[in-house]
Amino acid sequence: MDSRLQLRVQRYGWDAAAAHYHSGWEAQLRPAHDQLLEMASVVAGQRVIETACGSGLVTMRLAEQVGRQGHVLATDLSQGMIGDLKARLDEASIANVEADRMASEKLNVPDAAFDAAICALGLMYTPDPSVAVAEMARVVAPAGSVTVTVWGERRNCGWADVFPIVDARVASEVCPVFFGTGTPGALRRLFEDALLEQVEEHRQFEKLVFQTEDDVVNAVLLGGPVALAVKRFNSDVWESVRQEFLVSVAQYQLSDGSYSIPGEFVTVRGVRPLGTCS
Repeated sequence: MDSRLQLRVQRYGWDAAAAHYHSGWEAQLRPAHDQLLEMASVVAGQRVIETACGSGLVTMRLAEQVGRQGHVLATDLSQGMIGDLKARLDEASIANVEADRMASEKLNVPDAAFDAAICALGLMYTPDPSVAVAEMARVVAPAGSVTVTVWGERRNCGWADVFPIVDARVASEVCPVFFGTGTPGALRRLFEDALLEQVEEHRQFEKLVFQTEDDVVNAVLLGGPVALAVKRFNSDVWESVRQEFLVSVAQYQLSDGSYSIPGEFVTVRGVRPLGTCS
């Protein structure tokens, strides 16, 4: 797909997902976010840029870590997500975060302006992940860090059948590229190609717990990467997709009706070498 068209699809897709994303995924993604923040090692007083920030699941935690003397620039392609984040920041009276709509592949900030760059589960959606990683490397100062988390291999993500189920009705435009950065060594290579050093990788397996059928449907179908495609469905198609998806995850349903769906995450951290400049 043409990169401009893909950006348009992602922008409006996440606008469509914004109403369901935060509540649908907050608890399920917490372990992956914990690992990301542990590896990023952000400390008080630092300047941090977050790309593909979404509704702020990681942003709010970064704001606390950098403290009143630090600063977070949270960026996302989706105006719906940025609007949602700004509302949360206002409600919590958080003053050390700036939220701005910006594509990950073209960050409108100077070279070496930040101590750390972070991306939590957003790199999979970029037309060219290598460009997005290179941009994060560009905007951190020498000795600054870049830390990224992506979904792992398709075979290790129990909800992945949502893509062919939706694509059978209307192209979602995110499969099969979605899991590309999660294949063994793929994300590490992007970091090395961006000339980042001290690259470390962590793979983790988690169980994503959803309490009800509606919870898993709302998160994956309405609050995830196929949300824009789902908006095109009439009521009959929606119901057939909903039922087919529930069949695809039925093996993960527990006796109390809740779901425990496997998921894999990959987190990679690298450091911009001393003495480098763009």
